[in-house]
Amino acid sequence: MNKLANNLGTQKISTLLIKQAVPATIGILVMSLNMIVDTIFVGQWIGVLAIAAITVVLPIVFLISSIGMGIGIGGSSIISRALGANDAKKAFLTFGNQISLTVILALLFVILGSMYSAPILNLFGAKGAILPIAAEYYGVIIYGVPFLAFAMMGNPTIRAEGKPKFAMYAMMVPAVLNIALDVLFIKVFDWGMWGAGLATSLSYASCGMYILYFFLSSKSELQIIPKNFKLDFPILKEIGKLGGVTIVRQGAISILMIVLNYSLYKYGGEISIAVYGIINRVMMFALSPVLGVTQGFLPVAGFNIGAHQNERVKETIKKSIYFGSILGTVIFIAIVIFKEEIIWIFTNDATLLAQTPDAMLIAFLVTPIVTLQLIGSAYFQAAGKALPALILTLLKQGIFLIPLAYILPIYYGVDGVWWSFPIADTLATIITVFVLKREVHKNLK
Repeated sequence: MNKLANNLGTQKISTLLIKQAVPATIGILVMSLNMIVDTIFVGQWIGVLAIAAITVVLPIVFLISSIGMGIGIGGSSIISRALGANDAKKAFLTFGNQISLTVILALLFVILGSMYSAPILNLFGAKGAILPIAAEYYGVIIYGVPFLAFAMMGNPTIRAEGKPKFAMYAMMVPAVLNIALDVLFIKVFDWGMWGAGLATSLSYASCGMYILYFFLSSKSELQIIPKNFKLDFPILKEIGKLGGVTIVRQGAISILMIVLNYSLYKYGGEISIAVYGIINRVMMFALSPVLGVTQGFLPVAGFNIGAHQNERVKETIKKSIYFGSILGTVIFIAIVIFKEEIIWIFTNDATLLAQTPDAMLIAFLVTPIVTLQLIGSAYFQAAGKALPALILTLLKQGIFLIPLAYILPIYYGVDGVWWSFPIADTLATIITVFVLKREVHKNLK
């Protein structure tokens, strides 16, 4: 642990951010590219409705697997601060509890998700011609979710150890495998949506197994100690407070998807859900560098908060916002210039080609400033302050975007859905900047 302390506690902040953010960005890029290629394959080889079906199913999958993500982010915050305070015993105990909690809850929710698949799919917008295709995909992919939950738990924990390259590899392995299996199962074997679901499910399993291999190997500083699997209430409470932020956020995203799919289907039909499916994939891929900066920020900030090095924490905040804002600006310019060409990659359907570019441009309008919002909420998670982290995290998806996506289409049709994104981003960013400034002035003197 001494080497980690020397790095995160003493190295130049910009160097640390690059070391943490670049592997995280590459991992997120490859994982996003995987989802983009998945969408391209089903769009080109199966049809437009297949894109709509994936758009409906994946939020359900990520809602269940977000249990692992919440436990991972909550636990990694504790681990980062424990390592910063040179408390290896608490770090190991937290890690053991993370594993137990993820396995128990993921299996429970997968069982419930399988038992009530029809009403869940209907709730998330699998209506009309979308339903049978979505059900076929969901029926296979659900079995890979426990592996995905374990992977989502393990990834931020690996970064908390100061091993961002291995976290990157963990995200690259399933992406490469999924692309290869998509070609084999959809194109060669002609297994349709069932094949697409099987490819994705097997890729989730490969990710989970790689992360398990890492923790069992000598490369991991955190050790799997069986006695630490016994649930410890104070640790669970702390993981729950911090990880609950991520789980509630994913819950808000799932409610948002229900509202979005309702509004899109009501005012634009199945084709509008497919339009959003493309925009969502592009957004995940394009924003990967910004999200990578945020992921890189968390362990650096968390360690230095634990070590009470306030000046380094402030510098981490400033430089993360600076790097992320530059990247966000470049991303927006690229979307403006290449919006039509991007859509051609996904489909040759005339209606999608006509409707998607302008809708995508509106959704990306305030990309240059989103880093302020992301780093603001991430700071409070790194600091272990659950309530402000929860409120700031919910600002966009929950407090602003859900009502906007429901109300604006009443007056402006499907265009109201697209305009709800930049409006929600702007409002959330203004409030986040105000709260973060006050926090820095008050507690980082």
